[in-house]
Amino acid sequence: MAGIRSAAPPILLIYLLAGWTKSLEILPSPDPEEKAVGDSVMLRCQFTLDSGDIGPLDIEWSRTPPDPTASQIIIIDYSGDRVYETSVEDMKGRVHFSSVDPKNGDASINITRLRSTDAGMYHCKVKKSPGSRTRPMKLDVSMKPSPPTCLVDGTQEIGKDALLKCLSVGTPPITYFWTREGSAHMLPSTAIADVSAGTLKVRNASTDNSGVYKCTARNRVGSSECFIRLAVSSSSNNGGKIAGAIIGVLLALLLIAVIVWFILRRKKKKTTYEKEQPFEIREDVPAPKSRVSTARSYTVDSQRSSLGSMSPSNMEAYKTHYDRLATDEIERLPAHSPALTPSFKVAAPSLSRMGAVPVMIPAQHRDGSIV
Repeated sequence: MAGIRSAAPPILLIYLLAGWTKSLEILPSPDPEEKAVGDSVMLRCQFTLDSGDIGPLDIEWSRTPPDPTASQIIIIDYSGDRVYETSVEDMKGRVHFSSVDPKNGDASINITRLRSTDAGMYHCKVKKSPGSRTRPMKLDVSMKPSPPTCLVDGTQEIGKDALLKCLSVGTPPITYFWTREGSAHMLPSTAIADVSAGTLKVRNASTDNSGVYKCTARNRVGSSECFIRLAVSSSSNNGGKIAGAIIGVLLALLLIAVIVWFILRRKKKKTTYEKEQPFEIREDVPAPKSRVSTARSYTVDSQRSSLGSMSPSNMEAYKTHYDRLATDEIERLPAHSPALTPSFKVAAPSLSRMGAVPVMIPAQHRDGSIV
């Protein structure tokens, strides 16, 4: 009996601890749906407490890193009635508690502006001594299809096969659906669609198959669409279109040639005008003075000033020389000259007695220069 009594307290303690541990529970909730890049998501984690939970409440959200050997990354924490946001650089400002006061039983978080790197395993851990619970959940983030590119590949002639193509980028698998605008969105009976490749082949096309077609690219998180017009016509019409295009190109080339010719002609006229302009004779501009005449006039003027400064007493040495020169010049005059006659001939000695002073008069050329 003594052995039984000694074993009773430890067993009772175990049962009490088990009851306290069971008092804290995280309510079950489904995993979040797969989300698209740029969307927002709520990771649910709701819990219940009991009056026996007397310790402080701690809530910790962590994410399993891509490297399985690395430790979990804490993205947000609640402790001591305070919220501590993440230190992870790529999640700053994007993780928040859904409830203003998480201690009321809602530890759910919101992640905004999702990125493809946000995908992975998340863990919600709630602790209140002596209880502790953890709930893992998986988040899938995918890229929805980009706006697809629609085009008509090949000919659009009557009687031939017309091929429509649609291409989009996103998280695979992407499926493609073709519809026709109007006509109850029904495709032609001869149309064959490939939902994986995104093609639509209209066999033995006719003018009745002309119209606007819509392609919708869809994956698990979203969809995008584009439109393309199919215009089936005869080959003669295509020939007319080609001829019209050729004529349009030729007219454009002719217009360019005319513009180039006009520019070159104008440039040539301008060059000719610039070449002729320096040789233009202007009547209001005086003729340039000759450098030789300036030098000669300086010499003659110098001689005049020298002669003018001589006194009659200093001229005795020059009288004989100038008398002879004056006599020779008079004798050389032609006999038929009406301006000079023998009656006007005066001898040099007579001029000297009359007090005449010999002066040299320079000759002047027609252009105004002094010789």
